[in-house]
Amino acid sequence: MSLWRFDAIGTTWEIETDHPLDQSARTAVTEVIDDFDHTWSRFREASLVTSLAADGGIVDAPADAAVMLDAYRELSAATDGAVNPLVGESLNALGYTADYSLIVGTPRPAPDHWATLLTWTNTQLSLASPALIDVGALGKGRLVDLVLAALDAGGSVDGNVTVDAGGDLVVRGGEVRIGLEHPFDRTKAIGIATIRNQALCASAINRRAWGDGLHHVLDARTGAPVRTWAATWAIAPETMQADAAATALFFDGGAELANRWGVEWVRMSTDGRAERSENCSVELFTTRTPLG
Repeated sequence: MSLWRFDAIGTTWEIETDHPLDQSARTAVTEVIDDFDHTWSRFREASLVTSLAADGGIVDAPADAAVMLDAYRELSAATDGAVNPLVGESLNALGYTADYSLIVGTPRPAPDHWATLLTWTNTQLSLASPALIDVGALGKGRLVDLVLAALDAGGSVDGNVTVDAGGDLVVRGGEVRIGLEHPFDRTKAIGIATIRNQALCASAINRRAWGDGLHHVLDARTGAPVRTWAATWAIAPETMQADAAATALFFDGGAELANRWGVEWVRMSTDGRAERSENCSVELFTTRTPLG
């Protein structure tokens, strides 16, 4: 097996293949990631997202806009507004800014009428007034899918491939066993997932955390970090779907949405209880409560 490791969009990527990727394949991957980042990053000064945050307006819809924002509509409905793509200013208010100021202010709820401010078609994206889009609930998963598609389109991968973007990963071909990292002790796992031709995404309050109780998983209705769940894992055919479900699982309604989508899942509460979906194939090492 050959491993290509590199850093992009604030995380470490690992692409494992049966044979080394040639330069054209690596260039294709780099271009896909860079294009996505130039469009959707709220940390880039000249991205589409930061331009809209300053002025609002109508722009040509990026290729990913409809598929991601359609999913956000489902996430928002299922979680009673807890997941919201206009949560960018809420993150900024708690110090998770483009320059990582980490200066904590008063929690700021995201606009609860986001779907009237942010509208889209297959050709146009419109923001009625300045607001900061953040696609963190599912964007990295979408990008992993795009990277795998770029490798497929180039015909440069023959055999097994794993694309892993800091814990959001997709496996094609051979079976891979993945430990579910304990959110309170990175040296331990709470279980093992066996993945084959599937994606697995994880989210936890110990990742992108910068203070006591401060982390990146916010309830858009309050602008404050979630407190009930410590970590989630979701398994689905596509990485964006798994990423979206992993986010939804931090909130009431998330488990029901994951089950409707046919996503297998595990989550761990902040008091150490583990739950999983019915017929979930993950082997857990800790006390668990099967849910329907």
